[in-house]
Amino acid sequence: MTLVLLIAAGVFLPLTVFARSASLEGRQSGTGITVNLDQKYQTIDGFGCSEAFQRAVQMSKLTEAQQQYTLDLLFSTTKGAGMSILRNGIGSSPDMSADHMVSIQPKSPGGPSSTPNYVWDGSDNKQLWVSQEAVKRGVKTIYANAWSAPGYMKTNGNDANGGTLCGVGGASCSSGDWKQAYADYLVQYIKYYQEANVTITHLGFVNEPDLTTSYASMRFSGSQAADFIKVLHPTLEKANLSSVGINCCDPEGWGSQASMLGQLGSVDSLISTITAHSYTSSPGSPLNTRHRVWQTEAADLNGQWQGAWYSSGGAGDGMTWANNIYTAIVNANASGYLYWIGAQTGVTNSKLIRIDGDNVTPSKRLWAFGQWSRFVRPGAVRVGVQGAPSGVRTAAFQNIDGSVAVQLINSGGSAANVQVKVSGGSGFTSSAATAYVTDNNHDISDLTVSLSDGAAAASVPGRAMITVLLKQEAAPPE
Repeated sequence: MTLVLLIAAGVFLPLTVFARSASLEGRQSGTGITVNLDQKYQTIDGFGCSEAFQRAVQMSKLTEAQQQYTLDLLFSTTKGAGMSILRNGIGSSPDMSADHMVSIQPKSPGGPSSTPNYVWDGSDNKQLWVSQEAVKRGVKTIYANAWSAPGYMKTNGNDANGGTLCGVGGASCSSGDWKQAYADYLVQYIKYYQEANVTITHLGFVNEPDLTTSYASMRFSGSQAADFIKVLHPTLEKANLSSVGINCCDPEGWGSQASMLGQLGSVDSLISTITAHSYTSSPGSPLNTRHRVWQTEAADLNGQWQGAWYSSGGAGDGMTWANNIYTAIVNANASGYLYWIGAQTGVTNSKLIRIDGDNVTPSKRLWAFGQWSRFVRPGAVRVGVQGAPSGVRTAAFQNIDGSVAVQLINSGGSAANVQVKVSGGSGFTSSAATAYVTDNNHDISDLTVSLSDGAAAASVPGRAMITVLLKQEAAPPE
């Protein structure tokens, strides 16, 4: 079966479905694009978002139907964006006033060597519920990230307004060295999730360590981060949690993390993933590390809410974010890319989905993520691709199941016809092709694609993104 979408004067007409032979006559011609499966780059861990700082609580106040709709929009690979990474905030605050993330040990146990007095409410600011729902929808990567240690473990006695963990280099406190107590604290958080049948796969102990804020924040240099990792890693091993990867260090910008790398050399073998945000500098070139790298927080924090795919190329446009992801993945070799918030209330573009009372409105930013996340699944390998038409950015990936996803972003105002074929990979031969489009009028909608002699022909509308998904039939058993 081939899905056919008629296009006339830029207007998309209803789909017609009918059978066609493999040797389709008169298929559209176009620029030849060749995917090279033998030219391999980084492995992809996924795409995601967060519901930290009580955004999960906001979601939980929706009706049951709207809750499920929102969760599907975020995590379903058939109804939504198919996000594959969820970033949770590990609480450090003594209460849940305002949008604080409550700590699992709100009060000091008396000192760093005192018996811990952990408190678990079975909710974790409703993040546990979101995690469980994400897991139901196939999410396997959950990144638990602390913005700060509890205030009593820090030089300023407050989980907000900066301060540093007592005991790391240059941060002595009269109360003592809290490095081990903080490591134990983080491990206990992971154990609580384990007890609820949710596996945390990655752990971060600091967020934006180069920034002091009025909310949960903690300052760390690269050498101070190394001091703590030397304690955290063996603590995870002792707790039989060596499978949990240590992420570091989520500074404000890509360039800031590049500057910190030199100070992490002594713990390089103990780190799983290098992480950075995009606020002060965006990922434009690879970081000098052997580890996988994630862009873990980016958003249009100031623009007023708008859901358009393209409206003059603004910071909140869906197409802008499709291109941001492209640059991070293709130019900077990122293995993961996360937006700040998935769903929340309010009037800015800081989220992908707006909650307004009991109304839930997805933005085109969400569908931009979906064009990547639904078809480039965890474990996919980025591969070589050549031959894109002028104005079209192209990336290609081979998934674990063998399928090949080719993403094309057309920045021009006119449609571009393409023919996509695959080379290498022990003789990959395309035997099935589908295509999906997102633009101002479509949200990962079926698009015309025809397959002949292993080449898939499609038209990329102006100012749109499409994904061509190619599969080959398994060889019959001998």
